[in-house]
Amino acid sequence: MTQALRHDAMRARNLALVLGAVGARGSVTRAALAEMTGLTKTTVSKLVGDLIEGGLVVETGAVRDGERGRPGVEIRISGQHVAALGLEINVDYLAVCVVDLARTVRLRRTQAVDNRAAPPVDVIAQLGDLAAAVVDEAVEKGLRVVGGVLAVPGPVDMTSGVVHNAPNLGWRDVPLASLLRFPFPVRVENEANLAALGELWFGSGLPDFLHVSGEIGIGAGLVVRGRLFRGAHGFAGELGHVVVSPAGPPCRCGGRGCLEQYAGQDALLTAARAAPFRRAALNRRAADTPPTSGYVSAGIPQKDAAETPMVAQEKTPGSSGATQAGATQAGATQAGATQAGATHRRPAETPAAGQKDAPETPGAAQEKMAETPGATHKRPAETPGAAQEKPAETPGAVSATIPLEMLLPAQQGVSWVLSRLREGDEKARAACERAAWALGVALSSAVNLVDPDAIVLGGIYAPLFPWIGHMVTDTMKARLGQMRGAVPPVVVSRLGAEAAALGAAGQVIEQVMADPAALLHS
Repeated sequence: MTQALRHDAMRARNLALVLGAVGARGSVTRAALAEMTGLTKTTVSKLVGDLIEGGLVVETGAVRDGERGRPGVEIRISGQHVAALGLEINVDYLAVCVVDLARTVRLRRTQAVDNRAAPPVDVIAQLGDLAAAVVDEAVEKGLRVVGGVLAVPGPVDMTSGVVHNAPNLGWRDVPLASLLRFPFPVRVENEANLAALGELWFGSGLPDFLHVSGEIGIGAGLVVRGRLFRGAHGFAGELGHVVVSPAGPPCRCGGRGCLEQYAGQDALLTAARAAPFRRAALNRRAADTPPTSGYVSAGIPQKDAAETPMVAQEKTPGSSGATQAGATQAGATQAGATQAGATHRRPAETPAAGQKDAPETPGAAQEKMAETPGATHKRPAETPGAAQEKPAETPGAVSATIPLEMLLPAQQGVSWVLSRLREGDEKARAACERAAWALGVALSSAVNLVDPDAIVLGGIYAPLFPWIGHMVTDTMKARLGQMRGAVPPVVVSRLGAEAAALGAAGQVIEQVMADPAALLHS
């Protein structure tokens, strides 16, 4: 290696070291950076100057850090220049978001569209139109989008960008990466993995957890010590195709009795409109039967349930007059949202939902949380829709859910189930019980295999959480109680269906933080 190359490599490492220290501290002076990194003050000043010129950090103001002489000037990550693009293709919607380097969501757009069996070229073209409009708007705000990641619901070859099999889309061995046309690098990644990373970076921040993405398909992402576990070939986390009942209904994957056939969005909606769920039909033991009470599985005595904020409801979920944590009035939809299953139309012809600037808090879907039901912390009996910021600390306990407004347009079908649940509809309650039982069975196997510290339910399971959370935990307790003292706590993701797109953008941000020199040289 020549001297010039060694110098460039050392500079790249030092830039990453300094930028990482700024990101970790929030704001810090040059003198403090020199002490933290072990670099000389002269070197730090030169590196900070390069980072400022590249729009990655910004000077805030003079502060005294305890030293004599002139006050130091604090440095922090700049959110005014560099940004990342998060994209998602799912079965019944497209989503795009822009997140700046300070991890603030600047723009988000969603479009309801039926992608089942749609040609990949057509889907990519429509996503490209939606993304181009968002990128143009980001540029108008002074942002430079430097890269993107696309989330898709299926196993992806990380090297080639080939989607091996996305059964709910009807895609097999699709070279998706080669179809993308953007003026910056865009990679393809599994949706469930990105949702787990979104929860890590923008949500709860738990270091060890299993994130379950509930959509039409069901995926899972495992985070261990703050890092995503992909498996030997990158295909880990296909929870939706864990067999719940070998003699169960056929699945699009070619198997039978997969979890998706009991707890996926389509299965849930179908069951809610069909005959009531009969436990005996699944040939399970009495110990596996979902609880009739909404409190038992959380380890909270029933007499104390109404006194425990954000954990239990005054009545069993689904009963008439029950309090709904995280639910809003029936029929609530996002502004401009089209109905799920809409045919392919260009964004100019179909206004996408959420066409407003995102709030400053990453992961929040409301324009102003203070004005949205669920923004304040009150007992369920006082404020339907209240939500908490942190997962419950009690082992096996469950936390409240997010407001219905956080559903993407294509998920508004779940709002029908929620409205039926609030009215005490037996079919809707039975459908949720059936889904919760199946989810608990599959998660019991997952817990035995990977031993997660917590289980986070996202996607459609977030608004349904008051009706399924306790039942999932109870089923896991029945199956795991002899093997372990307590089951992992089951909590709800406050990101809802936005987790995958946020995780996609977050991957680009992490790449910039890890190698700022590559961006400065571009």
